[in-house]
Amino acid sequence: MALRHAVLAALLDGEYSGYQLAKVFDIGVANFWHALPQQLYTELARLEKEGLVAGRQVVQETRPNKRLFRVTDAGRAELEAFAAATAKPSFIRDDLLVKVQSADRIGTGVVIEQLRERAAMAEAKIDVLGALLRQLRGNADEEEFLLHGERIGPYLTCLRGLAFEREHRDWCVRIADVLRERQRTAHAER
Repeated sequence: MALRHAVLAALLDGEYSGYQLAKVFDIGVANFWHALPQQLYTELARLEKEGLVAGRQVVQETRPNKRLFRVTDAGRAELEAFAAATAKPSFIRDDLLVKVQSADRIGTGVVIEQLRERAAMAEAKIDVLGALLRQLRGNADEEEFLLHGERIGPYLTCLRGLAFEREHRDWCVRIADVLRERQRTAHAER
């Protein structure tokens, strides 16, 4: 998947400025695709040049003018072709895992602290994603929303992000406990 597809998918919900798109990514897309605002602006320009999005200038009196972008028919076709293609398997590339793999050879103290920090970050994301899920479903309970909700895609990806963050938090806590216990046992044996 390229950033272009994540941008096109985000623009399906409406017309956004680059700034608004960055906020959409921060809240609803970041659980499965990370992009810096500069990358989004660059991608929007590329997509507009290719005719996959259309931009229009909005004149504002008290603020600088802004450009709003929407998906074109060609952009929808691109996204449909992407959706029809076979999905590639996911993979993990995480510097924390490299540190954990080498922890018993380089010392565990710093790695334990980084695991604790990562667990705290996951907990914060869990709170954000939980609030977003409640906002998306409104007054409906989850099962009702899943069956009858108007726009289900963002909700489903948010559910995946929530499950990932919970598992990641639990793994970090467990591995930090394992490394602490090994450290304690090693000191007791000396």
